[in-house]
Amino acid sequence: MILTLSLVVILVLRRRKNAVWGSSRFIPHNTSSTLSKKLDLEQDKLGDGGFGTVYYGKLGDGREVAVKRLYEHNSKRMEQLRNEIEILTGLRHPNLVTLYGCTSRCSRELLLVYEYIPNGTVSDHLHGERAKDGSLTWPIRMNIAVEAASALAYLHASGIIHRDTSNILLHENFCVKVADFGLSRHCPTGATHVSTAPQGTPGYVDPEYHEFYHLTDKSDVYSFGVVLIELISSMPAVDISRHRHEINLSNLAMNRIIRHAFHELIDPSMGFETDAEIMRMTTSVAELAFRCLQSEKDMRPAMTDVLEMLKEIQGSELKNTVEQERDNENDSVSGGSTIVPSPPGSNGASLPLLKLPVSPISVTDSWVVSSSTTSSSNSE
Repeated sequence: MILTLSLVVILVLRRRKNAVWGSSRFIPHNTSSTLSKKLDLEQDKLGDGGFGTVYYGKLGDGREVAVKRLYEHNSKRMEQLRNEIEILTGLRHPNLVTLYGCTSRCSRELLLVYEYIPNGTVSDHLHGERAKDGSLTWPIRMNIAVEAASALAYLHASGIIHRDTSNILLHENFCVKVADFGLSRHCPTGATHVSTAPQGTPGYVDPEYHEFYHLTDKSDVYSFGVVLIELISSMPAVDISRHRHEINLSNLAMNRIIRHAFHELIDPSMGFETDAEIMRMTTSVAELAFRCLQSEKDMRPAMTDVLEMLKEIQGSELKNTVEQERDNENDSVSGGSTIVPSPPGSNGASLPLLKLPVSPISVTDSWVVSSSTTSSSNSE
């Protein structure tokens, strides 16, 4: 079946402060262009999301786009549409998906037009249709973690809580693009939380937010902790074939990390059992994920701290690579032997993450999981 869409797409250049949905201020310079595209509902369909179907298309200037067509034209969908537009038009970051335009409020079709991201999602490559090609090596996974953390840290600095970090898109060069802002919320300056009913993808939702309806930036930190575990384990966030206490990946990971059973958690195909450097780095990321997955939000690090710790792990990889190459060059001249770095947990080994205040949540200390209790906070 062919659906012909001839519509006016409002090109959103940059949102002005206090822009109002439907007002002329929302569309700087009143700029618009016409997008005419025949979408084959079978061949052009990229997938279905929580709020609509996404199709592939092209603009007149040749740019490839993803067109999100919302399922329903009601007040709730309109609010989600408005929310996503207002957030994306007010932000600019290399790891956030770019919004090219949208239909007007009075259009029959509710459409959002984004840059086309051709390489699927992180989940696709870890445990989906693209997982078989083994393209996500450890260095690529490490870079995905850093770039996703950078995008979330930027959002938090801008007063925005994403609320659904499960959908991380990848460009052909595996550059991260964080998408799906329909559930995102602005957190007013000075507010400790936003009171709202829990929403998000199963397996990623902050348990404290789910219990007390208090959404905070630490809710994103929890969700990102699940992403980190996915990256090191290649396991899905939810798997009903696992033991009932470990259907959620976060529970499985906490159990393994508490018991120091990293070999039962980390994907061996990355070289965990054969490469001491990968063993050290993936164990360090597991430790960081453990901090992010604490049930009390106040026990979790800020996203900026998560980003810095990931950069430190990634930087140590580059440093050790350079040192290894230098040692190899020296060995070729002197005939000496190269010292292999000790794996994490061995005598004398130290992890680069342990720069936060002393706490019982490190690889070498006893692991104690915090209980879920509400924290006193001011109303928004």
